[in-house]
Amino acid sequence: MKQFHDTDLSGARMIVSFLEKAGVKVVFGYPGGQIMPLYDAIYEAAFTHIITRHEQAAAHAADGYARATGRVGVVLATSGPGATNLVTGLATANMDSVPLVAITGQVPTVAIGNDTFQEADIYGITIPVTKYNYLVKKAIELPQVLAEAFYLASSGRPGAILIDVPKDVQNETLIPPEVGSVRLDGYNPDPVLDEVQIASFAAILTQSRRPVAYIGGGVTISGAENELFRLVTESDIPVVSTLMAKGSFPEEHELSLGLLGMHGAKYANLAIHESDLILALGARFDDRVVGDVNHFAPGAKIVHVDIDVAEIGKRVSTHLAVVGDLKRVLTRLLTLVTPIRRPEWLRQVVALKGKYPLLISAAGDLEGIKPQSVIRAIDEATCGEAIIVTDVGQHQMWAAQFIVSRKSRRFLSSGGLGTMGYGLPAALGAQVGCPESQVVLITGDGGFQMNIQELATIRENDLPVKIVIINNGCLGMVRQWQQFFFSRRYSQTIWKFNPNFAAIAQAYGIPGHTVDDPKEVTGAIQAMLAAPGPQLLDFKVVGEENVLPMIPSGGGQTDFYDA
Repeated sequence: MKQFHDTDLSGARMIVSFLEKAGVKVVFGYPGGQIMPLYDAIYEAAFTHIITRHEQAAAHAADGYARATGRVGVVLATSGPGATNLVTGLATANMDSVPLVAITGQVPTVAIGNDTFQEADIYGITIPVTKYNYLVKKAIELPQVLAEAFYLASSGRPGAILIDVPKDVQNETLIPPEVGSVRLDGYNPDPVLDEVQIASFAAILTQSRRPVAYIGGGVTISGAENELFRLVTESDIPVVSTLMAKGSFPEEHELSLGLLGMHGAKYANLAIHESDLILALGARFDDRVVGDVNHFAPGAKIVHVDIDVAEIGKRVSTHLAVVGDLKRVLTRLLTLVTPIRRPEWLRQVVALKGKYPLLISAAGDLEGIKPQSVIRAIDEATCGEAIIVTDVGQHQMWAAQFIVSRKSRRFLSSGGLGTMGYGLPAALGAQVGCPESQVVLITGDGGFQMNIQELATIRENDLPVKIVIINNGCLGMVRQWQQFFFSRRYSQTIWKFNPNFAAIAQAYGIPGHTVDDPKEVTGAIQAMLAAPGPQLLDFKVVGEENVLPMIPSGGGQTDFYDA
């Protein structure tokens, strides 16, 4: 067996050496007793370590780093509560197909199973929320396990991987073996394309009069933006997108209909409803998009292209399935499809956009700062160049509606898991990964307080993240549902106390300002973006403003709540 070291290395040093050779530039984490050997090895590592103030935040920061850069995010934590604090971050990344590797410390192998201090079966706990995970019991296994973990995290449908390393394994020394190319029995991340299926795809598309491209995060993951653009622009195919796909097709383009589903535009949902062919490209037909499967695109054939065969037919029956890398599929498809103009369909779609535009508010509504106006002002000031990060809630949906995304990896948000508290650490991770880019966090007063301590990480590392709080004094999305479906019985959704966020930012050494006058919105945002370093703006917005339109959970595509 080949060797890449001629001297003994500890397990901890093997991990550091692998990360260095793999080109890892930064890791996020939080030390503790059972991962101390690894942290000692990190002391002289070639990569940067960012210590957050909570392990969950470290996972979200690694996630934001991965989404913004396309590289594997790496997070470290100790055993027991340190490891369990990663679970939400692992589940968040895995649901949204984000490449993430978590390395956790564990009690010594001889102590496993004895309820040792700070012991938790993180291997067993994380099986349901990771793509794969490992418990390493011998140091000689580490090089192979690390190579497999990074390969699994980034290939096929990306996801989260956990490696649990007992303390004695970190301390064990030996001459590590060289690891060759990784091949795993039964794992086929790049299936051979079925030429018959792709030819059928081309034939179905050619026959269609009213096609719609429904795009998901797979477009960005596969790097298929250019192929998608060619396909839809050469054949007059309108595009609707999921939250994960924002920016994969430029949303200022006339063919873009933006977000669809529960809080998507009416015209996006109606275009799907009136189509005769859905091209589902790297999307998974989640419940927030489909709603009632019996009323989803009732007159349309569905062609589903995805690299994950498990997603085919999971919620919606398809007329044709093509399993494979989306970029390769579209590249081949473009050689078979003759461009077709569909002027009547485009006129119909343009008419829908004109009839049902996204509006901020009708006259006579509640007075005060409208949250949508804050987000629109951010969009106008950043011109699609900033990395926009959101937390989860009403502000997230307003951002999805009113931020016009023009590029991939410029809109980061927790989609599948809907994790409140994601925004602030993900924004700092994105800024670490893209130091030359402007990063703007749009968050709510609820989600912001779930990881507010990461203001310290931002200040400590001089990260110029711009923070915008949409402060409505409540848990807005839950309150909205209580308004619509629970007779305005606002059970535990209205805050009786909220802190002075601007003063808190200042206590962390970050300039903070409160804005409560609608006339000051645009100027405050422009000043924030022009100022150096991190900045925080707390916008006191209308409390009972709702995200509209809205399709209730399980509703059909035409079951809109408009007011």
